Amino acid sequence: MTPRILLDLMVWLRIVVAVLALGALAVAAVPLAVLVDLSRGGTGYGLCPGGLADCTLGYGRAIELSMYLALGLFVFVLLIRLAVKAYEMSREVSARR
Repeated sequence: MTPRILLDLMVWLRIVVAVLALGALAVAAVPLAVLVDLSRGGTGYGLCPGGLADCTLGYGRAIELSMYLALGLFVFVLLIRLAVKAYEMSREVSARR
């Protein structure tokens, strides 16, 4: 690879890592956003359509939501790790030149 292409790749990998980190923060903030919405009399973004007073969610729904959020965070962390590894490899190739 030419040094210019390698430099562009390194910049794009930095951008990918930043976007993935922001995505992980967004997924981690979902429970807080739902709680804030419910406390203000909202529906919890559709979680409790009748509001908090009429919310009849079973325990399974909370576990299901927690499972999806944990899986989403795991995927984001895995993708961040892979992007950082690719960035480190491109730095090593760049240093050898």
